[in-house]
Amino acid sequence: MITIPQAVEMVVKVKPFIAEALSDGLINISALARKIKPDIDRIISKESKHGAIVMALNRLNPQIDVSINRGIDKMISMLGDIIVRSDLTDYTFNNSKTLVKCHMRVFEAIADHSDIFYTLVRGVHESTLVISSYYSNLVEEHFKDEELQRKTENLSAITIKLHEKNSQVPGFYYYILKSVAWEGINITEVISTTNEFTILVNDDDVERAFAELKRLRKR
Repeated sequence: MITIPQAVEMVVKVKPFIAEALSDGLINISALARKIKPDIDRIISKESKHGAIVMALNRLNPQIDVSINRGIDKMISMLGDIIVRSDLTDYTFNNSKTLVKCHMRVFEAIADHSDIFYTLVRGVHESTLVISSYYSNLVEEHFKDEELQRKTENLSAITIKLHEKNSQVPGFYYYILKSVAWEGINITEVISTTNEFTILVNDDDVERAFAELKRLRKR
């Protein structure tokens, strides 16, 4: 049988926003207990008491703090190089049967240019393409018959090399994005591969974003 403390731990540890606020003392314990009570009742299959949940949260707080810091700090300390690429243009097209062929024509045209930044992310209904602005004429040419949703210029990409075990740490990406957001920096796009994480910001914000990510790694 699952006890209330065990149920509370199960609920809190899978919610990085709540866990962090709890560990930082930024959340009202009594209010949190009321909020998670339905989840606790469901897990233990009976009615729980508000006071018991509050007590469990108070006991869990130090454990949460240690757990969060240990996992996040370890991954942050193993961040690799931070690479900045500026003067980029972002295009978003509606998906079509010919979109991939357009992409292949651009890709073939830039294959011998190692200095170029180029990425294409295909979603369910739309695709986003980011390219060095110097080569944006290739997109204008080869995608001229595609339905353009949005074009954004004067962007910079900040790419962070991640440790291979980053996906095993809950809240890791949130922690990185939060550090940038708290500086009031708008993130235009997020691009992720297995071991690389890239954010796109306005050229005017790139120095502040880069400085914050460097501080995060040193922390």
